[in-house]
Amino acid sequence: MKSKKLLMPTCLLALVYVSGCAGIQAAGDVQAGRNALHTGRPHDAVSYFVRGAEVDPSYKIPYRIPVGVLTYLGRAYYETGRDEEARKALEKAVSLNKDDSLAHLYLGLALLRTGDRDRGRKEIEGGLNDIHETLEYIASDNIYGMFWDPTRMIRTDIEKTLAGKLDDSQLAVAAVRIGTNFEEEIDKARRDESLSRRGGGDGSGN
Repeated sequence: MKSKKLLMPTCLLALVYVSGCAGIQAAGDVQAGRNALHTGRPHDAVSYFVRGAEVDPSYKIPYRIPVGVLTYLGRAYYETGRDEEARKALEKAVSLNKDDSLAHLYLGLALLRTGDRDRGRKEIEGGLNDIHETLEYIASDNIYGMFWDPTRMIRTDIEKTLAGKLDDSQLAVAAVRIGTNFEEEIDKARRDESLSRRGGGDGSGN
């Protein structure tokens, strides 16, 4: 009986260790994949995100806006023209996290390209509305809100896109632009917040 009691915490420690290692590996793969996307290498990004998703399909970047690995994988598939694979990855991303606005946005784009026009437009518009609401909410923070979409460029772009009578092609172009700008904002605001916490200025470059 004593050996069984000792075995239990040992197994739990091993499980925690394995889980921690998986999280570290997934984080490394996702960051490498994001770097590949940002430097115009979506085919390389697919390889990194596939590996990260195999290790931990529920992994999300540990930022204020936690985008999931499957969202990035779906985006990378979309950018390489693998629309059915993009759709499957993004459907799963949405099922794991219904609040992932980028997952909804890119799912809509994939749906448009695979012929599901009505649902595609609905997902894109829903994703854009969610991004707008998220930015409005974070920007209302009296301490760090000033770092998020400070000129309202992204929110204004969303407002014009949703108000405009755009055809599918025009909507897709606008959605990709806004999605890219939003993701860049996630990284930029994170850096500016970090600098502010360390007393490195207001993030404005002044």
